[in-house]
Amino acid sequence: MTQTILNFKLESTNEKLTPRTGVAILGEYLKGMNLEKLCNTNLPKAKRDNGYSAFEFIFPFILMLHSGGRFLDDIREIMIDKALTTLLKIKKIDTKHKLSLNKQLKLLDISKTAHYYEPIVPFSSDEDIKLLNTIDIIHTKHPYYGTRRIVKLLARVGINVGRKLVKTAMKHMGIRALYPKVRTTVANKEHKKYPYLLKEFKNDKNQVIIDTPNKVWSTDITYIRLEKGFVYLAAIIDWNTKKVLSWKLSNSMDVSLTTSVLKEALSCYPKPKILNTDQGSQYTANEHIKILVDNEIAISMDAKGRSIDNIVIERFWRTLKYEDVYPASYKDIKEARKGIDEYINIYNKERLHSAIDYLTPDEAYYSCTNSKCYNPQKVLLEVA
Repeated sequence: MTQTILNFKLESTNEKLTPRTGVAILGEYLKGMNLEKLCNTNLPKAKRDNGYSAFEFIFPFILMLHSGGRFLDDIREIMIDKALTTLLKIKKIDTKHKLSLNKQLKLLDISKTAHYYEPIVPFSSDEDIKLLNTIDIIHTKHPYYGTRRIVKLLARVGINVGRKLVKTAMKHMGIRALYPKVRTTVANKEHKKYPYLLKEFKNDKNQVIIDTPNKVWSTDITYIRLEKGFVYLAAIIDWNTKKVLSWKLSNSMDVSLTTSVLKEALSCYPKPKILNTDQGSQYTANEHIKILVDNEIAISMDAKGRSIDNIVIERFWRTLKYEDVYPASYKDIKEARKGIDEYINIYNKERLHSAIDYLTPDEAYYSCTNSKCYNPQKVLLEVA
């Protein structure tokens, strides 16, 4: 039934029903139900003694419906059915009808609260965007900073927020500190997790050394700030040569973003032996895993909380932002797409990379066997 909530779509729109969308409606029905008896058997005695009401106890669990969290089974079915029915009724209301709005609401047994409720889009205000952009700058400059240090640094620049909000913002942006940390989230039990396969390639300095192109690819998603708002960038990079094989910008961070980037890379280059990712839901999703299994590509995933296991692409994000995204200050996604495309072309074809003996990624990848290699003399003549 949880899946019903996530997949249900209103008849006249493409809007997905989520617990937040129906929270006001669910609240209306909760008030009319006898929850005291149900709650008293589930609410810890310490909380009952401290004056928690049944509604205060039950309300947070509304937001847990989509995650399959523990909930009172004997009221979940009622709440979901009532919410779906009410949302369908709301779509039938005609503000131009000869019957007044109040009469229509009364006939359909809908409260005004439910009728006027509008879901809140997270991190959509100018103040929120400023917070996200500032966190992005701090994380790029100090990728090892955790939420405690970020909160302190934000306070120094006049942004006073708590760790909880910073954690939520970083999760929304898809970023995390580059150091091993205590596990704080529960893995999605429906998605299989895969082991980290790159340990066998580590040298005595604990560095992953890949000796040939297309042996290991690395992929990840990062946050790209715009003048007003933000987008997500997914990319795949060859571990050995540092060549960016494919990339894509999107307004949303979902599985379609990661699968499209993977399909593009596989259509243009020989498949790798291993693809390394983090344990994000976009990479553990069945759609993404199926592409890898069908192509007989071994799946490697960072250990939980160890972004450093995917260090090659993390370093590319840092380079991209300092050399292009921050100086360019893109206005919108169209401008960002054009600018990032130009930068990645220069990065692959012209930028000398110290980790590959000051070759360009294209030179290293193609081993200078064809005309795709960078010709510095030609480029200098063009500049002149």
